[in-house]
Amino acid sequence: MTAADAQEILRANFAPWVQALDLAVEAVSDQEATLRLPFDARLARVGGTVCGQALMTAADTAMVIALSAALGGFRPMATVGQTITFMRPVSDADVLVTARVLRMGRTMAFGEIEMRAVGGPLAAHATTTYALPA
Repeated sequence: MTAADAQEILRANFAPWVQALDLAVEAVSDQEATLRLPFDARLARVGGTVCGQALMTAADTAMVIALSAALGGFRPMATVGQTITFMRPVSDADVLVTARVLRMGRTMAFGEIEMRAVGGPLAAHATTTYALPA
């Protein structure tokens, strides 16, 4: 899967409010995807930091792209669980969101996501579980 293929998955399969985040696929491989969440003042909370809701959405979306790459293309899936730890705020910077498939089963998949400001240290870490309907 190419970055262009992954970008098309974003365009064709995600709700308009997710698309409004303007996520861009930076890289994709058979078990990993990196998306860029561009900084937008509309996503900032009090104090100018990117809000947790935007980061959680970007993490979930990046994982769907990583799973799609691992599956050889998009197929419907459902987020069963997501746990996120916010380690430091991100202010006035794009966020790189890297999702990795940890284990792919027949009906369940597990992954982890790292988020960091471009050129910065780890800002948030998430783990996810997805149901893969037959």
